[in-house]
Amino acid sequence: MIKTVKDIELKGKRVIMRVDFNVPMKDGKVQDDTRIMAALPTIKYVLDAGVRSLVLMSHLGDPDKDAAKAKEKAEKEGKAFDLEKYLNGKHRMQPVAEYLAAKLGKPVVFLPSCKGQKEAIDALPNGAVAMLENTRFHKEETAKDIAVQEVLAKELASYGDVFVNDAFGTAHRAHASTATISKFSSVSVGGFLMEKEVAHLEPLLTNPPKPMVAVIGGAKVSSKIAVLESLLKTADALIIGGGMAYTFLKVQGFQVGKSMVENDFLDVARNLLAAAEKANVKIILPADHICAETFAPDATPVSVDSVNIPENLMGLDVGPKTLELYRSALATARSVVWNGPVGVFEFDAFAKGTEEVARMVAAATGRGALTVVGGGDSVSAVNKFGLASQMSHVSTGGGASLEYLEGKTLPGIACLEQK
Repeated sequence: MIKTVKDIELKGKRVIMRVDFNVPMKDGKVQDDTRIMAALPTIKYVLDAGVRSLVLMSHLGDPDKDAAKAKEKAEKEGKAFDLEKYLNGKHRMQPVAEYLAAKLGKPVVFLPSCKGQKEAIDALPNGAVAMLENTRFHKEETAKDIAVQEVLAKELASYGDVFVNDAFGTAHRAHASTATISKFSSVSVGGFLMEKEVAHLEPLLTNPPKPMVAVIGGAKVSSKIAVLESLLKTADALIIGGGMAYTFLKVQGFQVGKSMVENDFLDVARNLLAAAEKANVKIILPADHICAETFAPDATPVSVDSVNIPENLMGLDVGPKTLELYRSALATARSVVWNGPVGVFEFDAFAKGTEEVARMVAAATGRGALTVVGGGDSVSAVNKFGLASQMSHVSTGGGASLEYLEGKTLPGIACLEQK
């Protein structure tokens, strides 16, 4: 288990903390503060411990990539592109610092770069909070060359006596501010959010309460194959839904109409089904569907009471027979991991399957099961249906939770001291 802020002496120390404040922004305003609120317990604990100063750092989007896309779009539409205005609205940390200050009831000093801030940090009044500008404004943050990364990491480490990583959402990234900084920090520990994520995800990999059911959805087999293979070691049943289900159905010889299929992954799907049979893991695939002729929010839903889909239709959600199979599997589960929706829940006409799964998982929590929801779309779904509070744990890291469940070592966790 990782060491956390509770395991070390903080009084009088300068703390540099990586948080995940990569929040949706519009016109320079925070649109969803879930990630900011998730970091508050650690921030408050550190401040209450009487630190000399607390400096926060985070990325906010991917400025270079996002700006290039926005510029291309503007040029196609024949509009002028103002880079500064774009960055101010989407990628600058100052509005986030102001938002945090309001939540903390305490000023947050904004520092306009991640470089050259030592003097300003040393001059902060006792117990002050500061926030650095977006870490991804510096190419060193994500540099493939570790020696290049180390230049920024060393400077960031000089801003604190203690490095705290509470950014689980970026723990799978080996970046200057998430992992490399620990090389130059005499003390590297986790925050409460990091601790909570590890505490809920670790048992699912090593020793889950049985029976364990995994619900894996989403569009592509290619993005979920590693997690499916990993879960075969611990799950009793795998519910496979969403766009990826049609690749598995096609392999079994069923008609999938115009549904999404990854033909390059048919052999992978076939091998996984064989491995599941060998491991005695039950695979549950859709038995009926809610389809449409086109992929559109206003498409007319067509109920198909069969596993086979007519050639003019595509599957966009699961049908009532499938939901009964899910209900039966989840009724006795003592642990559940859910990653990825089982239908196109963004379109209201095709959201029922995902909403019902959210209700089933919430009911499992109510019966005392350990339930963990990970992955951006599943998290959006439980929030949309107002059920997030009825899960044991809703992970703040989409990619990170997926890689953790794949059994990978996450650099942002591996760099922290162990108890």
